[in-house]
Amino acid sequence: MSEARVLRPASEAEAIETMRDALAGNMPIRIAGGETRGGIGRPMQSAVTISTAALTGITLYEPSEMVIGARAGTPLAEIEAALAAKGQMLPFEPADYRTIFGSSGEPTIGAVAAGNISGPRRLWAGAARDSLIGVRFVNGSGEIIKSGGRVMKNVTGLDLVKLQAGAWGTLGLLTEVVFKVSPRPETVATLVLHGLDDTSAVAAMSRAISSPFEITGAAHVAQDGKTYLRIEGFADSVAYRAGALGKLLADYGTLERLDAGIDVWSGIRDAAPVALPRERALWRISVKPSLAAGMVSTIRANRTCETLYDWGGGLVWLATEASGDAGERQIREAVRHAKGHATLVRAPDSVRASVPVFEPEAAAIAALTRRIKASIDPSGLINPGLMHAGL
Repeated sequence: MSEARVLRPASEAEAIETMRDALAGNMPIRIAGGETRGGIGRPMQSAVTISTAALTGITLYEPSEMVIGARAGTPLAEIEAALAAKGQMLPFEPADYRTIFGSSGEPTIGAVAAGNISGPRRLWAGAARDSLIGVRFVNGSGEIIKSGGRVMKNVTGLDLVKLQAGAWGTLGLLTEVVFKVSPRPETVATLVLHGLDDTSAVAAMSRAISSPFEITGAAHVAQDGKTYLRIEGFADSVAYRAGALGKLLADYGTLERLDAGIDVWSGIRDAAPVALPRERALWRISVKPSLAAGMVSTIRANRTCETLYDWGGGLVWLATEASGDAGERQIREAVRHAKGHATLVRAPDSVRASVPVFEPEAAAIAALTRRIKASIDPSGLINPGLMHAGL
């Protein structure tokens, strides 16, 4: 990836002007935030980087309405601190990819929206896109576009808010985002089962999730044989539910409650159990939980790997050797049979340039993607080729 210069507009007006100048010069543009996830996607050739680093500050916060808005470059830590002071939080528990990439910098709220970055609580609260209710962005014609607002509502035509979540900056430069927030729980309890294989662990997690006991986290670290469940709420309710879960899962062993000072969820959120060594390729696979263990078993028959199951088995982080195609052919074949999809989150540039990084799209979906891209970025100059070759 080669870049001639980095531009850091300090206001939305400057962002518009910066984008228009780059477009007028027909320059391929790389969009950047806090640079903590810079290894995501296919390597790009860009003439200029437009960074949101100077677009900072909370623009609205209404605790009673449970809504917060901020400029795209605002550090995530600043958002979380402001919410914590009022007993609130981002419900989708955004991950910090610095553990995966060994990067510096600070995760930004705009990048959380652009990447649809969602952590263990996704199985209970939904993804980042489910809480994202408003965006402002500069499109590929140098125009400011506003979509959504302070409340959830139905839309007609293109839902630009949801389209931006997971577009990784390919659909414009986000300048401001608005999220719904939720109350922070009074009590958090982490429960652990020991010694389960992958199939039993997924079955135990599925039984817990389908129970009435409101599981907000369910993960299995295959290498350690530890299966974690999280319940949250008022102390009396948590104590009752923990006891009831112990009885419900008695077939799988004794359910141990960890000390309140032990935090395993930030590590699960950030894929820490499989993040090191960073020389390995790291895959992020979404799959039906009941098919997850079988899919991993198929992959393991052909290559060595380590795995972390999150979302009750609906998300599998898989670390493997980065040589050759980083297992792309074998992994995608197994994922396809499991009707899932896979993203190569981390690999050397040479690998990411030669294999599909994001899940290849069916012809009809690819055609729709091209039409959406052309309608928002007609010159195709914003993050060109980051997600798919030629887009």
